Amino acid sequence: MQVSVETTSALERQMTITVPAERIDNDVDKRVQQTARTVRIDGFRPGKVPLKVVKQRYGAGIRQDVVGEVVQKSFFEAVQQEKVMPAGSPKIEFKNDEDGKDFQFVATFEVYPEITLADFSSAEIEKQTSEVTDADVDTMIDTLRKQQATWTEVERAAEDGDRVKVDFEGFIDGEAFEGGKAEGTDIVLGSNSMIPGFESGIVGKKAGEEFDLNVTFPEDYQAENLKGKDAVFKTKVISVSAPELPELNDEFFSKFGLDVSDLEGFKTEVGANMGRELKNALKAKLKDQVFTQLVDINGIEVPTSLVDSEIDNLRKQAVQQFGGGAEIDPNMLPKEMFEEQAKRRVTVGLLVQEIIKANDIKADDARVAEAIQEMASTYQEPQQVIDWYNSNEEMLNQVKSLVLEDQVVDHLLESAKVTEVAVAYEEAIKPAANAAA
Repeated sequence: MQVSVETTSALERQMTITVPAERIDNDVDKRVQQTARTVRIDGFRPGKVPLKVVKQRYGAGIRQDVVGEVVQKSFFEAVQQEKVMPAGSPKIEFKNDEDGKDFQFVATFEVYPEITLADFSSAEIEKQTSEVTDADVDTMIDTLRKQQATWTEVERAAEDGDRVKVDFEGFIDGEAFEGGKAEGTDIVLGSNSMIPGFESGIVGKKAGEEFDLNVTFPEDYQAENLKGKDAVFKTKVISVSAPELPELNDEFFSKFGLDVSDLEGFKTEVGANMGRELKNALKAKLKDQVFTQLVDINGIEVPTSLVDSEIDNLRKQAVQQFGGGAEIDPNMLPKEMFEEQAKRRVTVGLLVQEIIKANDIKADDARVAEAIQEMASTYQEPQQVIDWYNSNEEMLNQVKSLVLEDQVVDHLLESAKVTEVAVAYEEAIKPAANAAA
């Protein structure tokens, strides 16, 4: 077998592989002989079909199968011989595939980048710290009560916190725009579910009132054609409803699956859940900062094939997240929606793996056990969850991967300039800009 490799770009390689004709012919002949032993053809006894007849009838298909197997095997042998690491599957192009002649094909593929890790000591990290206060717990309980509120229609003017049912239609420069009309829409005033000025403009209005709301779409609004535009919404209030908050009693506590009988016990459980949420939020934001600077400091080129594969994963996750079933093809989602996030994920993954390899970092068993214990603590039967993780190799490896990431973050923080900043709970739990990536 002859192999030549051409570098066509920083990461792309073209490998030309020539396989001796004898190798193909010998494999074809062996396969023809095997087929002759079992094939049934009218006019011949089983096992007595002449090889010539078998080759005439099945030779083309047999050769195609043999060539496919030879391509796979010889490509694997060639990349080992040339010491290259393909990233993704190769694109195969046949150059010569004639009986009796040497078989030749070209494999085009990308390779993993060679990474030389930059010094991380120049990184400046702002590490947020926070704690759950009694006031935070009280605010959370108020929020939970509002979520369980019942609504009673009232005759008075709408106030902040009320739920109003409205009809509206939006106009820009006197022209109605797509998506700007709705009928019988429920809006909780003060929820900030609408653009700035919309909800506050309804405060003080009664059922039956019709009026114009003058608002401006934010500059970062998702619809490109509406960003920063002044709009008028012709609005009518259909009804106004006031909330009735549930009592803090056993019936209310049971709705959250908590085995508590009094308010103090409920506060303790809510505070514990908030503490877990806070810990995870601070950890995610710190990791996001570290990985963002890691990417910025190490400007590496990443294989397109890996990015495309990650885009496919993100498409599938998006469909699952929004409740899409098998009837929705993830490929319908535009590639551009996920390209930046996919590239960042791949870049972070390659850099993290390089740090793990360069520093011989292995998942700490104690931290793995602690991570499983923490996840299990939110279930009614924690030990069952712990046993399940420990008996499921795939899930256990996922936990180990997360722990390895945490250990990489710790390793990088040792050399970075870290400044601690105390923030309130509400600020701390806000997600980082790149946390999803």
